[in-house]
Amino acid sequence: MASKNPLAEKDVDRYFRANAGVVVVNSQGQVLALERRRQQGAWQFPQGGVDPGEALLKTAERELEEETGLVTGRDIRFLSELPEWVGYELPEDWRSTKTGRGQVQRWFFFQVLDDNIQLDLENVKDKEFRDWKWMSMDDLLEIVVPFRRPVYQRLKHWLESTQND
Repeated sequence: MASKNPLAEKDVDRYFRANAGVVVVNSQGQVLALERRRQQGAWQFPQGGVDPGEALLKTAERELEEETGLVTGRDIRFLSELPEWVGYELPEDWRSTKTGRGQVQRWFFFQVLDDNIQLDLENVKDKEFRDWKWMSMDDLLEIVVPFRRPVYQRLKHWLESTQND
């Protein structure tokens, strides 16, 4: 019987998944970090796969709303886009037919409109995260899983360069 997924397990190492990531900042320069539901202590930014034909900014906005409930115009406003693709390879035990060998990403930056906003991660479409908090980029860099760290360092440099304009 043929597999429903056209990508057999042996093909997982052959491709990288395209996705969009989101950095939300508050007026204090802190970033919104989310803790994965199934991996306690694994903090990261929201991100997700690009649907066929979907514009990358729309992917970022959709993923942010699905994972946090934040909506552009109501809760956040667009700031900038990292002008290049970045990526990372996943450790072998993190790979799947969904993620492939890793991720190639475009990143988008948003400003929260109200620093006192509260997220309700139990009432969002995609319940990927268990907790959230504002933290400095340096603090997040210390605790993010090592394979994401080079991408997050690039995001930190971009954020610093655009805040000084």
